[in-house]
Amino acid sequence: MEKITLNNGVNIPSVGVGVFRVEDAQVAYETVKLALSVGYRHIDTAMIYGNEEAVGKAMKDSGIAREEIFLTTKLWNDDQRSGKVAEAIEASLKRLGTDYVDLYLVHWPVKETYKNVWKKMEEVYKSGKAKAIGVSNYQPHHLDDLLQIAEVIPAVDQIECYPYLSQEAVIAYCKGKGIYPEAWGPLGAGKTDILVNPIITGIATTHGKSAAQVILRWNLQRGVIVIPKSIHEARLVENLSVTDFTLTAKQMEEISKLDKNLRLGSHPDNFNF
Repeated sequence: MEKITLNNGVNIPSVGVGVFRVEDAQVAYETVKLALSVGYRHIDTAMIYGNEEAVGKAMKDSGIAREEIFLTTKLWNDDQRSGKVAEAIEASLKRLGTDYVDLYLVHWPVKETYKNVWKKMEEVYKSGKAKAIGVSNYQPHHLDDLLQIAEVIPAVDQIECYPYLSQEAVIAYCKGKGIYPEAWGPLGAGKTDILVNPIITGIATTHGKSAAQVILRWNLQRGVIVIPKSIHEARLVENLSVTDFTLTAKQMEEISKLDKNLRLGSHPDNFNF
C-alpha cells in the first residue's frame, strides 16, 4: 500500500477506512476486522464515535501486529473545554486496548480553547502516547493562531473534502506549512449526487473504474490522504484499489471545476457541539 511520510518522519497509508456513524459495536468490530483482512492498514476512529473499544478488539483479533496498523483517534470538544487532554488520551488508549495511537487529532477548533489545547497535545506527543499529533476541521486562520505558539507542527489537518467541496485554499495552505491534508467524507457521505455526476461517471468509464475510485484517485493525486467509510466488503476492496491508474491533468481539472463549496458537515467557524 502507498504510504505518505508525515513531517515528523512517521509513515501513514494514503488510504484508510473511517468508522464515523458506525455506532453498533458489533458492526464496527466486523467492519474493522474485514477491512484489515482485505488489506487496509489505516483505521480512523474518534472518542465521540463510541466505537473505540470495538475497533481495538477487531485490531487485536485480526492477528495483524499492532505496529503494522496505523490507528487514529481524536480529542473530543468537551475534553478540550475541560482541559482534560491527558485524561482523554488515557481513556481512549484503554478503550482501544493499546499503549499508543499513531495519530491523535484535535477534533474541532473549539473557539475558547483551540489556541491553548495544542500545548497539551504536544505533551501527549512527547510522552509517546501518540506517534504524531494533528488537527481536524481547522481553517487557515485557526492554524495561523496555533503555529504562533507551536513547538510541534501539526502532522495532519483532517478536513471535509470531496469534489463539491474541493478545499483548494486549505490544502495549499497546509502544504505550504508542511501539514498533510486528509479528507473525511471523500465520497460525499451519501448525501449528494456526486457518485452519479456525469463528469465523474464519464471519467470512470474511460478508466474502467467506478465513480468512487475516480473521486478517491482525484484526492490522492492532489496529495490528500483519504479515509472513505464503508461496511461492505465489495466497496472496501474497491476503495482500496485506487493506485493502479492515473487521471490526466485535464480530468483532474474537470473534477476540480465541480467545486461549489457545498459542506455536508458543520462549518469549522460555526458549530454548536
